[in-house]
Amino acid sequence: MNRTDRLYALVEELRAVAPRPRSARWLADRFEVSARTVERDISALQQSGVPIYAEPGRTGGYCVDKARTLPPVNLTPDEAVAMALALRRMEDTPFRVTAGSALRKLVAAMRADDAAAAHDLAGRFHLLGDGAAAPPVPHAVADAVAARRVLRIGYADRDGVVTTREVEPLGYVGKETHWYLVGWCRLRDARRAFRTDRITSISATTEVPPPRPLRGEDLDIRYGVLQRLTLGA
Repeated sequence: MNRTDRLYALVEELRAVAPRPRSARWLADRFEVSARTVERDISALQQSGVPIYAEPGRTGGYCVDKARTLPPVNLTPDEAVAMALALRRMEDTPFRVTAGSALRKLVAAMRADDAAAAHDLAGRFHLLGDGAAAPPVPHAVADAVAARRVLRIGYADRDGVVTTREVEPLGYVGKETHWYLVGWCRLRDARRAFRTDRITSISATTEVPPPRPLRGEDLDIRYGVLQRLTLGA
């Protein structure tokens, strides 16, 4: 079991028996780690805001306040990223920090595999400025990265000339005026950014391409401050 899964399982174990405590030794045996590892994990959970406290005494141990924690949340990766994008609109409000904290708690309550998928998907969104005023993105484009299918698109250049391309979707860049789909263009055999309002037609194929990373430095944007989307930052 990796650490992320273990942290999730620790909280669920403490929730299941609350308000009774579990000792560090009991938890260590349960998860096949050392008591010191359990203590480090509990400390990390406490620092992230999980209401775990130590109950002293021979029969004491760690307890969680069940009333202040969430059971597993059926939030999908797409929904978590949508919430993160919506919260970017609160950057200049007094609620910026608390909104980020709320999202972190929701992500922490997701199933471990869904949370990992949400973080991966969020990392494929990059924003120039806040991206909040950009026009809407067609549904087929908005679903492209999460669906991980090769797209066949018609794309008009600045002179209106339309070409047909097969594109492996990699991520998105949003700015105040436009959203861009970033993808591996098989016509050009290179990464390209496609303005979504210039996509004239789109269809998803059944082909799942091999994964390609997308980092900020891959985008080669020489102006503006490029920010990677995070969940609850």
